[in-house]
Amino acid sequence: MTSSGATVDPARVAVVWDEGLLGYKLSEDHPLHPVRLDLTMRLARSLGVLEGVEPLVPTPAPDAEVERIHVASYLEAVRRAPREGDDPVHQLGTTDNPIFEGMHEASALVCGGSIAAAREIAEGRADRAVNIAGGLHHAMADHAWGFCVYNDCAIAISWLLDHGYERICYIDTDVHHGDGVQAAFYDDDRVLTISMHQHPRTLWPGTGFASELGNGAASGTAVNLALPPRTRDAGWLRAFHAVVPGLLRAFQPQILVTQCGVDTHHEDPLAELSLSVDGHRAIYRSLRELAGQYTDGKWLALGGGGYGLFRAVPRSWTHLLATVLDRDVEPSRPIPADWISYATEKTRRPLPTSMTEDAPTDFERWGGFTEVEVDPFLLETRRAVFPLHGLDPQDTRD
Repeated sequence: MTSSGATVDPARVAVVWDEGLLGYKLSEDHPLHPVRLDLTMRLARSLGVLEGVEPLVPTPAPDAEVERIHVASYLEAVRRAPREGDDPVHQLGTTDNPIFEGMHEASALVCGGSIAAAREIAEGRADRAVNIAGGLHHAMADHAWGFCVYNDCAIAISWLLDHGYERICYIDTDVHHGDGVQAAFYDDDRVLTISMHQHPRTLWPGTGFASELGNGAASGTAVNLALPPRTRDAGWLRAFHAVVPGLLRAFQPQILVTQCGVDTHHEDPLAELSLSVDGHRAIYRSLRELAGQYTDGKWLALGGGGYGLFRAVPRSWTHLLATVLDRDVEPSRPIPADWISYATEKTRRPLPTSMTEDAPTDFERWGGFTEVEVDPFLLETRRAVFPLHGLDPQDTRD
C-alpha cells in the first residue's frame, strides 16, 4: 500500500483534457462558464504543472454508458431539446439548465472523460486520474438539475463497480449537496457517499441533512456533513478530519472518487462558505493523503462547481492538478505574466498575482467537546452515522 507520504510518478497519472470539453456551455452569461476550464489549463501549463503530461483525450460516452444512471427517455429528450425547445418535465430550458446546441454531445463528452479517467485506473495504467470538466453531481435519472445535464460522477462510479471495484468512497467537497450521486447509490451498500456542503436550510437544493443515511442494507452509506454559512478554512478542515478518516477506516474502500467543487470560496457569488484558495489546496492534500492511507493510492478527482471564474477557480484547480501529479505549487508562487495578459482580455475584474491568498490553514482537531461553531454540526453527523459503522461518535479515536 502506498504510504501517506509517498509520491506517484506523473506517468502514472492521467489528466483528461481536450478543448472539446469547452463545448459544455449553457449560455454566454451562465455562471457555469467554460472559461474557468480554459483559464485553469492555461495557468497549469504556464506554471509547468503539466510539463511532459500527454492529455488523455476523451470521446463521448455511448448511450449505454450514460444509461447506467439516466433513463433512455431522458437521453431522447436531451437530444430533442435544441430542436423542440423548453421541456419542463425534464427540467430543460430552465434558468439553471438552459437548452444549448449540441447539449447531448457536450454532456456525453464530459461523461466520456470521467469514464476514460476511471478506465485508466481500473486497467492499471494509472494510480490517479483527474477530469476538471467533470463533477456534474446534481443531474438526476430523468431530469437535469443544478447546471448538470448528465451525472458523470455517478456514471464513472457505476462503471468502476462493473470493472473490478466492490467498495468505492465518493467524497464531495462542493458547497452544494451532492444530491444526484447520493440518489444514484442510496440503496447500494458498495458505495459510501460523503458530502460536505453548506447547510441545506440556507442553500439550494435543500437536501443533505445528517438524517439522510441510505436505505435498507445501505443505511449508513450516505453521509452528510452540513456546515453553517461563513465557515472558514480552519472550521471546514476540522469538521472534515473529525468525520471522514474514521469512516474510511471502517468502510475500507478500494478507490476514492472526489468531486472537488470550489464554490466554497469566500468570493463565490452563489453561496456563503468562506474558504480560500489556500484552504482548497489543503483539502486536496488531505484527499491525496487519505488515498495513500486507505485506497492504495487509487484516486479519481473530478471538478464541479465554482463561479469565481477568474480569481478562484483557475488557482484552486491548478492546485488540484498539481496535487494529483505530486507537483505541488508553492502558495507564494507568482502567477505568470502571460496568463494575466490572456485573462485580462476576458475580464475587467482585478486578477490575482500569486497562487495564495495568504490565508492560514492550520486547524485544531476536534477533541470531543463543543468548542467552535462547526462542532455541533460534525457531532450531528457522527451521531447519525458512526454507530452504523461500529464507531463511537464520542470517541475521538474513531
